[in-house]
Amino acid sequence: MDYLIDDGMEITLHFTLKLEDGTVVDSTKEKAPATFQYGDGNLPPGFEHPIKGMAAGQSGSFQITPEHSFGQHNPQNIQTLKRADFGDETPEIGMVMSFADKAGTELPGVVKTIDGDRVEVDFNHPLAGRTLTFEVDVLNVTPITKH
Repeated sequence: MDYLIDDGMEITLHFTLKLEDGTVVDSTKEKAPATFQYGDGNLPPGFEHPIKGMAAGQSGSFQITPEHSFGQHNPQNIQTLKRADFGDETPEIGMVMSFADKAGTELPGVVKTIDGDRVEVDFNHPLAGRTLTFEVDVLNVTPITKH
């Protein structure tokens, strides 16, 4: 019996994520395939939606808009911090640094500009505002077994 991708299924697949210009952002092709449970949050919903109903042996290529992937670029996610906020670390432009928000959640930010004591950090996801191509090769679909 061929199972189809849906809630309650465990899926094993290879995927490749590309930018508009074809640049590969992430891929499992050269390594082990990804295995996850449909709906467990491993994939953003915008990536799960198009693969629903696929079976093992099927492949697909999907355009995922920013609304369904990592959101639009939000200017409010760019914040100016003081150099003192960095403690002993010396910020450099392009550096990815991790900050904890008020709830203690780690937020990665990219240093955009440094002006004297002021450091501008962009907390947008690096893929925010990008339309992505999500290519999948479904290897296996099985019901989740409860242990």
